[in-house]
Amino acid sequence: MSNSPNSLHLFEGYGVELEYMIVQRDTLQVSPITDKLIWEEVGAYVSDVEFGDVAWSNELVLHVVELKTQGPVKSLAGLHRMFQEHVQKINAILEKYNAMLLPTGAHPLMDPYTETQLWPHEHNAVYEAYNRIFDCRGHGWANLQSTHLNLPFANDEEFEKLHAAIRMVLPILPALSASSPILDGKVTGLQDTRLDVYRTNQSKIPSIAGQVIPEQVFSQVEYEEKILQKMYADVAPYDPDGTLQEEFLNSRGAIARFERNTIEIRLLDIQESPVVDMAIAQAAVAVIKALVSERWVPIAELKKWDENTLSAIFLKVISQGQSAILNDYDFIRCFGFDCSENCTIGELWRHLTKETLALDEQPEIAYALNILLSRGNLSTRILEALGNNPSEENIKRVYSRLAVCLQRGGVFLAEKPC
Repeated sequence: MSNSPNSLHLFEGYGVELEYMIVQRDTLQVSPITDKLIWEEVGAYVSDVEFGDVAWSNELVLHVVELKTQGPVKSLAGLHRMFQEHVQKINAILEKYNAMLLPTGAHPLMDPYTETQLWPHEHNAVYEAYNRIFDCRGHGWANLQSTHLNLPFANDEEFEKLHAAIRMVLPILPALSASSPILDGKVTGLQDTRLDVYRTNQSKIPSIAGQVIPEQVFSQVEYEEKILQKMYADVAPYDPDGTLQEEFLNSRGAIARFERNTIEIRLLDIQESPVVDMAIAQAAVAVIKALVSERWVPIAELKKWDENTLSAIFLKVISQGQSAILNDYDFIRCFGFDCSENCTIGELWRHLTKETLALDEQPEIAYALNILLSRGNLSTRILEALGNNPSEENIKRVYSRLAVCLQRGGVFLAEKPC
């Protein structure tokens, strides 16, 4: 593990990535033109366009573009404004193609088997390898937009604390971030359909995603031995060129990137606008900080939790969201929550944000978080706007409103415009 003088210590920097679909403005049909977008800006089909603080990059499929911080930023405060400017810049370019960015973790009407086109330009060997092994024409590859949050560590001791804390927070994060209640034009009955698809899209090689919640490994040596090497060995027969023998192959809900000394949280559905993504990121970081500092229980206590127990909580949350009932009181105690019976994940999050977050100087973030905790996550608010058995026309109407929220930087409510 590198531990140079330039290594960032815990919470000294943050990296954020936001993924959006490109769709037609009038029909919401998927529009595979990310390469055209990049060409319009730089006159070349490159994988990254850098603007100083923010970069745009391609993803596996031609209808998704990623906005990301260009290197670590010192604070998450104010970051939503920077991302919002680039959302509007991209939408202005896409107007030429009658296209726009669409938020949420999954397109509600896309048919990935007929509409998927892979990125054909720079670095596409990796994408071709994935496609050859897994066939990327499915929702689990072509229709799952997320927010990634990268947190640094400087050495093994810091990795141990950070990984122990993140593993505890992962199962409850979808209660805030779920934004994918509809797939194939139907209400799925799950709050976070994207994660349900994500956890099984590589089941051909189970060691790649594991149980989404990472195993109890708390050092680089142990991580490489128990997670990375097993995964590399299992994929090798399908990957004769060794294209996928890299840390990015790991598809757990949080993955260690020892090449840059960060842990990347990958569980979060993308929201209706960057201000809501940053509200969730700040809430997650505040709770992780509290756990790392042993505010409620020692790190040794957190390390005892195995992935099977945590995964059971995670599955309940992606199904039921904030209304999921927690009856594991040892888990609740790890967050300093005094609850004797029938605690919901929503109640736990209200406790956690009250205990760990001070947002007096960030009114926009405070408002977004208040909506998340009082009116529910985006999945809940989408279903409130749609009803139980929505028509295709109604789905398009509501998701067009979500695209307006993204353009304006607003928070979606069923009863009023952003």
